Amino acid sequence: MENISPGKERRNPLTALLLLGVFVAVVLLLPTPREVIYKDNLTADVSQDEITSKEITLLFTGDIMLSRSVGDIMERTGNWDYPFLNTAEFLSSADITFGNLEGPISAGGAKVGSTYSFRADPRVIQGLKSAGFDVLSIANNHILDYGRDALIDTIQILEGSGIEPVGGGLNYKLAHEPVIKTADGVKVAYLAYTPLIPATLGSKEAAPAVAFLDLETAVSDVRAARVLSDIVIVSVHWGDEYQKLPNKKEKEIGRALIDAGASLVVGHHPHVVQEIEKYSGGFIAYSLGNFVFDQSFSEETMEGIILQVTVRKNKIAEVVPIKIKINSSFQPYLTED
Repeated sequence: MENISPGKERRNPLTALLLLGVFVAVVLLLPTPREVIYKDNLTADVSQDEITSKEITLLFTGDIMLSRSVGDIMERTGNWDYPFLNTAEFLSSADITFGNLEGPISAGGAKVGSTYSFRADPRVIQGLKSAGFDVLSIANNHILDYGRDALIDTIQILEGSGIEPVGGGLNYKLAHEPVIKTADGVKVAYLAYTPLIPATLGSKEAAPAVAFLDLETAVSDVRAARVLSDIVIVSVHWGDEYQKLPNKKEKEIGRALIDAGASLVVGHHPHVVQEIEKYSGGFIAYSLGNFVFDQSFSEETMEGIILQVTVRKNKIAEVVPIKIKINSSFQPYLTED
């Protein structure tokens, strides 16, 4: 007969086998660093040391258009925070928040754009400030809808409010200079470009100037910014409107910018959400869709994503697309997803 020490019980082999099975199942269910290429979740390959280190959070929104029907509602209600009432708290929670400003902020200038020309009341700056925006791209096809004077006003209004414009400036040099923001010791450089303007508006003689997307120049800018910072982020206003997939040229440009040293490329202009790609250690979000816009003619144009980026050990560890929808008053809100 087997002797059993006091305080111990005889163990049934079947029980031990069941316990082993439970242990294996738990281990398999534990989350691990992973890579998912498409548009739901994207995580970088990170070590345990990076997971437990300090982190900063960066947020990126889609197109922000504050005139037309959106501007009418703010004027009528007298509430210049109105478009951001459902998202300001979340946007302000990030260390750095970035968006694309679709059109000038000015009371002046003369309309030189198409039928679809935008110009926002200078009082909208209150809403942008309260929403927590730190950097706004002005490199897009609508920023010169009311000419050079309105662009100059926009730059001055943003800078006067503590929001830094990128991708445009009073001259070519300033339009191509990175905006560098520091959060918890991490230096993040922002650059912005668009190919959707006449090249002359981004020439070395232009004053003011918008950063026209010439790939050779952009690659040079990224390399220079990488020397000055820990992370380089490039915003590009590009692509085909209302198309759900990026075109071949966008993929070539996005990957070339990552190869040059960018950690993240963020796209705007299609007005619908497109895929996110992990490429060579970097990430390309081809289109974030709309954020504040009055394009109520389709479900796809009344939704978008906020890109939440986690930085650990001076590199991007995780990219999470957070779904938003836009209500009938053109206010974005976070969905239950």
